[in-house]
Amino acid sequence: MFKLKATIIKDIRILLRDRVGLLMMFIMPIVLVVVVTSIQNSTFSLVNKNRLSVLISNTDSGKASKQFIDAIGQIGLFKVEEADAKLTTAQMSDAMHQKDAMLGIIIPADFSIKVARRSQNVTNKALKSFGLDGDSVKKGNNDNPLTIYYNPVLQESIRLSVQGAIGSAQQMVESRETLHRLYFAINNEPLPQQLENEMLKNGNTISTVPVSKGGAAVTPNATQHNVPAWTIFAMFFVIMSLGGSVVREKISGSFIRLKTLPTSYMVNIASKQVTYMLVTVLQAAVIFAMGIWLFPIIGLPKLNAPSDVLGLIVVTLATGWCAVSYAICVGTFTQTQDQANGFGAVSIVILACIGGLMVPTFAMQGFFRSAAAISPMHWCLQAYYALFLENAKLADVLNNIVPLLIITVLLQFITYLGLKRKNLI
Repeated sequence: MFKLKATIIKDIRILLRDRVGLLMMFIMPIVLVVVVTSIQNSTFSLVNKNRLSVLISNTDSGKASKQFIDAIGQIGLFKVEEADAKLTTAQMSDAMHQKDAMLGIIIPADFSIKVARRSQNVTNKALKSFGLDGDSVKKGNNDNPLTIYYNPVLQESIRLSVQGAIGSAQQMVESRETLHRLYFAINNEPLPQQLENEMLKNGNTISTVPVSKGGAAVTPNATQHNVPAWTIFAMFFVIMSLGGSVVREKISGSFIRLKTLPTSYMVNIASKQVTYMLVTVLQAAVIFAMGIWLFPIIGLPKLNAPSDVLGLIVVTLATGWCAVSYAICVGTFTQTQDQANGFGAVSIVILACIGGLMVPTFAMQGFFRSAAAISPMHWCLQAYYALFLENAKLADVLNNIVPLLIITVLLQFITYLGLKRKNLI
């Protein structure tokens, strides 16, 4: 125990002299968490609060086109601005750039005619199904009479949402027209406005509730997603200091000198693990404390700490141990400090990508979705997300901790084989 204590003190002193390593392990993750959370929170605000600007060129003089424009404005997703009528495709593109609009819609001159034609066809079919006579109307073109232009910067998911919303607005116009015609055909009088409102707006209210494994549900926000993810990234970045430390000791001959002393190099390995596990725990504590107390001050959503403190501690220790084990493993097999730093940084970024820190796992397809299981960051992230987002308990995250511990033990075994092969132990 005395030897281990003395070795830990030695490693702490070496660590305190490594100012660049401390900067990479603490300042860089703190800045990264603040910047990424701020950007993503702004993105959430854009999607949830701000509206996409849409430029509409209406070449139709009928009533349906005006109802369609009003319906788009009532959706709540768009900021409608009407442009000059009869714009060509090239002119619409120029107008969108001038107005800084993300979307453009050209309503053709026969929009109201086509809406009326389709509504009449539906009305006739409904009357015949009721056993009543309906006028025979020649079926017209069923193609969508609208042309929608969009800025290429819009992601496909947003574009599909926009397309669905505009399609709903068009459907609302056609449903209103069909309802008017059907009512008039049956009652021979116009549809009252009050009855129209009751029939068209008689929808059920939909409520959304985040799922929870226990206790009150936690409303997800940018902080709840980013702080756990980038905390894991920071913990694994101890490789920039620890991996280089292992390489330096190999190059300087410290391993050989240790063989002449009444101690074992395994004591030195254990010392490094204890020292840097303390560093990873301190990293997590600092970043979590920032999310809880600093973020509300700078205008970011507050981090809601999990109710199961024991589960949070266990997951943090398991994550830190895995990060330290990976760093020592890389340091054992690399020959120079540049190799350790270069390979370590690139491999951490790759593991973060595969593990879901940068792209959600559910959004991956094929091989990469299956490959997530080999990334220790995936299991760390799933455990943290269960605690922070689903209010889970320690028992609920054991299925994530066990694979993480298996990967850690495997890294430890590979490190042992590497040290044995190099005759360092």
